[in-house]
Amino acid sequence: MKDEKIYHITSRGEWEAALKAGEYRADSLDTEGFIHASTREQVVRTAEKYYHGQQGLVLLEIASAKVEVEIKYEDLVGAGMLFPHIFGALPVNAVSGWADFSPADDGSFCFPTQFQPVI
Repeated sequence: MKDEKIYHITSRGEWEAALKAGEYRADSLDTEGFIHASTREQVVRTAEKYYHGQQGLVLLEIASAKVEVEIKYEDLVGAGMLFPHIFGALPVNAVSGWADFSPADDGSFCFPTQFQPVI
C-alpha cells in the first residue's frame, strides 16, 4: 500500500498556509496524533459525512511513497473499513496534486476529475 495515492480534505486557507510553510499539519495531528486520510473509494463518503455542504474545501492527492512518516491503515470507529492515518506532518512535496472540492447544490460531493500540480 506504500505506493498508492491517498487523499485528505482540508480548507483552502490551511492548504495555502502549508504551501508557505513547506508542510501540512492538521489539527488532528496535535489532538489525535495523526492526520486523517482516505483512499479514493472513501473520499466521497468521508466528505458527505463530515463536510456536507461545506464550501472552501480542497482535496489533496498524496503520493504515499513520498510520505516519510508512518502511514497506518486503521478502523478506529468500527466502520468495517481501514482508513489511512498519517503519523506526522505532511511535507508539501508528498502532495502530488490538489483540487477545489466544492459540493453540489444539494450539499453532496463528487470525486474531482482533475487535480492541479503542486508547484
